[in-house]
Amino acid sequence: MKRIDLNCDLGESYGVFKVGNDEEILPLVSSVNVACGYHAGDHNTMAHTVKLAKEAGARVGAHPGFSDLFGFGRRPIQTTPEDIYHFVFYQISALEGFCKLNGVTMQHVKPHGALFNMAAVDPIMSEAIAKAVKDANPDLILFGLSGSELIKAGRKYGLNVANEVFADRTYQPDGTLTPRNLENALITDDQQAVEQVLQMITTSTVIAVDGSTIPLEADTVCVHGDGQHALLFVKELRRNLAEHQIEVASLL
Repeated sequence: MKRIDLNCDLGESYGVFKVGNDEEILPLVSSVNVACGYHAGDHNTMAHTVKLAKEAGARVGAHPGFSDLFGFGRRPIQTTPEDIYHFVFYQISALEGFCKLNGVTMQHVKPHGALFNMAAVDPIMSEAIAKAVKDANPDLILFGLSGSELIKAGRKYGLNVANEVFADRTYQPDGTLTPRNLENALITDDQQAVEQVLQMITTSTVIAVDGSTIPLEADTVCVHGDGQHALLFVKELRRNLAEHQIEVASLL
């Protein structure tokens, strides 16, 4: 059987604001990316999410982003490699503290939003992130967009890496994700998203927005937990994966 990791961005509530369907989604995925308080989340939510993940048997990863609550970390911010190194190291360390509190071994780091997308094409940013991960804990797996500069930087620094693909996002011919401000950035048809995931896992390719077929590697698939039909979609995706004899399992 083929194996694939299903990851989901969770722990994005903060204060009195509830975001996502964490409790319902958690049992259906194998890895979770926990917001670390910069783009979303807070100390209470981080602690609670790690506890929930442990109970559900899902592996935990840090989801560091730009310090941008108002923009949910999706706005590009120009800053220095030193600043990126420090805020990524800080956020990893914060979540790792809650993992230790709950007797959980952290599995991975996945940058969030604009940080993730900028690092995908910027080798300087990617190296700052990879160095922060290595210095925080060299046993962590670095998640990056399949074939991106972030994957290359992780390998350069001797980290284990995971090529990430997306269920509900469209791709540009160069392998980057279509920016969210464009109309065709998101796949809203569940069946189309399922078919895209199956193609990426079984053929290591995806159809770009211009109709071209581009190669990629799929180690982990991101499914979003905060959409209107997120829970139903993940259940449908798992059903289809099982039908195609693809096992859902964490990377460690």
